[in-house]
Amino acid sequence: MNDLAGKTYLITGANSGIGRVAATELAKRGAHVILANRSRQKTQPMLDELGDKAEFVELDLGDLASVRRCAEALKGRSIDVLINNAGLAGQRGTTKDGFEIQFGTNHLGHYLLTRLLLERLRASGAARIVNVASQSHYSAKAIDWAALRQKTKTTTALDEYAVSKLANVLFTKELARKLEGSDVTTYALHPGVVATDVWRRVPGPVRWIMRKFMWTPEQGAQSSLRCATAPELAHETGRYYDKDGKEKRPSRLAQDEALAHELWAKSAEWTGLQA
Repeated sequence: MNDLAGKTYLITGANSGIGRVAATELAKRGAHVILANRSRQKTQPMLDELGDKAEFVELDLGDLASVRRCAEALKGRSIDVLINNAGLAGQRGTTKDGFEIQFGTNHLGHYLLTRLLLERLRASGAARIVNVASQSHYSAKAIDWAALRQKTKTTTALDEYAVSKLANVLFTKELARKLEGSDVTTYALHPGVVATDVWRRVPGPVRWIMRKFMWTPEQGAQSSLRCATAPELAHETGRYYDKDGKEKRPSRLAQDEALAHELWAKSAEWTGLQA
C-alpha cells in the first residue's frame, strides 16, 4: 500500500503505545512520519525500524520552551496531518511552567504546538488535526481555572486527567470554528482504554483493575488512523469519535461554546499567544 506517499504526519508521543502503532502503519502506507518525542534514545528503535520514512524531533509537552523549540525546528516544513497523541495520566505535580501536570501536558502543550504549526498546516491544503482525547471527559463536571495553576490535588489524579481530556474535546471544537472556511479539519477521539505507558503512575491497585479491561495498542490506534486518513471524514470537522471510529455525541460540557471560547482565551494567555 502506498496511498499516503508524499504525505507528512507529525505524531507526538510516537515511541510507544498507540503513537508507535499509528506511526508504523502510516509509514507502511507510504507516509513520512515525524516522531515528536522527549528522548532520541528511546525513539531510536523506531527510527531503525522505519528507516528513511521517519525522523525525530525533540518535544517535551510539559515544557513550553521545548514546544517552541520543536516548532522552530520544523520551520519551513510541510505538515499534512498533526496527531496530538502524547499524554499522561495518574501523575501528580506541576509542569515546568507551573501548570497542573496533566492539563499542562495533555492540553496546554498540544495547544501551543498546534497554534505554532497552524500556518504550515494551512499551507498544506486539506490538512487534519487529530486530538487523542478520552471518554474520561464525560466525568469532568467543571473546569476549576485556579486549580489548573496548582499541583494535582486528588490521590489518583484521574479527576485532573478527565479535565485535561475535556479540554482536548473543547479545543477541537473551538479550533474547528476558528478554521471555518479553510481546508483544515479537526477531530477528537476516544481510543479505548488502552494498555500503554500513559497509566504508569496510576496507583498500583487501581492500575491493576483498569488493565483487566484494557485494549491493546493495536486496537487503540484504529480510531486515530481513521480520523487521520479516512477519505469519508475529509469534510467533517470538530466532531468526536468513539473507539470504534464512529461519531459520538460528547458530554454536555464539551459542547459548551462559551466554555470552549474561555479555554481558548486562557490557553492563549498562558502560552503567550494572542487569542
